[in-house]
Amino acid sequence: MNRKSFGSRLVASPYIVWAAIFIVVPLIMMFYYALTDANGVFTLANLAAIGKYKKAFAISILYAAVATVITLILAYPMAYCMTKLNVSSQKMILMIVMIPMWMNFLIRTYSWITILANTGLINTFLMRLGLKPLKLINTPGAVILGMVYDFIPYMILPIYSVMSKLDKSLLEAAEDLGSNTFSKFRRVILPLTRPGIISGITMVFVPSVSTFYISQKLGGNKTMLIGDVIEYLFNLGPSYYNVASAVSLVLMVMILICLAVMNRFSDEDDGGTII
Repeated sequence: MNRKSFGSRLVASPYIVWAAIFIVVPLIMMFYYALTDANGVFTLANLAAIGKYKKAFAISILYAAVATVITLILAYPMAYCMTKLNVSSQKMILMIVMIPMWMNFLIRTYSWITILANTGLINTFLMRLGLKPLKLINTPGAVILGMVYDFIPYMILPIYSVMSKLDKSLLEAAEDLGSNTFSKFRRVILPLTRPGIISGITMVFVPSVSTFYISQKLGGNKTMLIGDVIEYLFNLGPSYYNVASAVSLVLMVMILICLAVMNRFSDEDDGGTII
């Protein structure tokens, strides 16, 4: 028993070291800088200065929430339709969904610039039809579109995973009891797929609320999200590391609160956790 326990710890040791170096140590450094001044003296002034960035926090939450809702509206019917296909077709669609995830994040974002730009594909097509070009790039809609495009696979995959495991006999029983399509969806499909929905919401909202590159390239820096604020402060130099760390700390607390709320809903559904 001891040998097995020792062997398990030995096998897990590389992962423990990795987590310590790239997770624990950065978190300790963030806490240290957030709660000290440039001289290393304990202070809460950095946290008090966060009030100047409340607009960035609010906009980040708003954009992330809108992107998450749109992603859910698009992903849920797609995942449902995928489960109705044969196995080979499901594998092909899954491959198509996952291919963008294998591409560099910057390349995916830049591709939308060529589509939404004033001389991009959409406006070029409109002008050839004799229509006026639209203002698509450097708008809040472009930023939200970029979030939806980049993170929609993280919504599709957990929902599809849950839907593909639904017990078909439950659906047949609902039909035998007189349930129509809407009633079957509301009383059977939706409750059983809620864990996948909650996981998808978490996996989309968290990166959306903390993103920064999408807003820079598709939003034209007209509206700074909280991720942009953190990057901007760090780029100003070491004298701003403390405030940037304080903003990062508050953002992390917000994300943990969101995860806890989602986790609570997940516990009520199936007794499990998603963290």
